[in-house]
Amino acid sequence: MARSVRELALEGKRVFVRVDFNVPIKNGRITDDTRIRASLPTIAHVLAKKPAVLLLASHLGRPKGQPKKEYSLAPVAARLAEIVGRTVVFAGDCTGDAVKTAVAEAGPGGIVLLENLRFHAGEEKNDPAFAAALGELADVYVNDAFGAAHRAHASTVGVAQLLPAYAGLLLQREV
Repeated sequence: MARSVRELALEGKRVFVRVDFNVPIKNGRITDDTRIRASLPTIAHVLAKKPAVLLLASHLGRPKGQPKKEYSLAPVAARLAEIVGRTVVFAGDCTGDAVKTAVAEAGPGGIVLLENLRFHAGEEKNDPAFAAALGELADVYVNDAFGAAHRAHASTVGVAQLLPAYAGLLLQREV
């Protein structure tokens, strides 16, 4: 069995959690939030450990390496905030200044949802430079995206090779 998020001391750490928030959206509204709810145990566990920040990363649809409004994770950030009953800061990108700004806005122990990973061609190609850019955001990596774990993408394989990597509670349950 993979190392578990339960083993981690997370206080003050930047935690990158790969989730599977690839949910159906119609007219800007989520029609089924089951995948969001499936990651709640891992999210709650990480937050209880007092991280510096919780960075959530996912893909949505197949935008083919290009930003497309219909594949934005912004509605997911809003729905997650409703479910958890606290602010979820949405970063307009998944690397660079947009993330730095979102982390600052979230503050200590805050939640940041990164924009769709597949808006970058490097995600599906497991591009080392894109994986490194994601890896720079955090101190530890947690994979809770069972539905995407079989893909050799930057956010599932590349980052896990750069940071101490652990299985999330959903991933452990599914395995």
